Amino acid sequence: MEQHIEKNRGWEECCKMCWKSDQLDSLGWAAIFIWGALVLLAGVTNFATNLSWWDGWAVFFTGAGVIVLVKATLRLLIREQRRLWVGNLICGLILVGFGLGDQINWGWVLPVVLVTIGLIILQRTFSRRS
Repeated sequence: MEQHIEKNRGWEECCKMCWKSDQLDSLGWAAIFIWGALVLLAGVTNFATNLSWWDGWAVFFTGAGVIVLVKATLRLLIREQRRLWVGNLICGLILVGFGLGDQINWGWVLPVVLVTIGLIILQRTFSRRS
């Protein structure tokens, strides 16, 4: 019984430590939720009715992708935050591609996003230290 309590306490401490240590991730999620709320408010208040290019979902996904790309850039620049920057970069590219796909043309956006992701994966594969 005591071992079970010790294991659970260790897990809780680990989760708290991870949550506190990754403030950049927390800030990114907060920014995405705030961005989503602003996009919803723009639709509800008819702010976007005069904008011919406005599509709420496309604007949301593009903005969320930009937020994740900024987070990836910050992770790359800050040595302590360098883990997971490639995953953030790939996720950001997918979100931006998804958001811009209808605005530009999926025929061009999707191949560019996929080639970029493939090149990032290749670069990471061959630059790893043994």
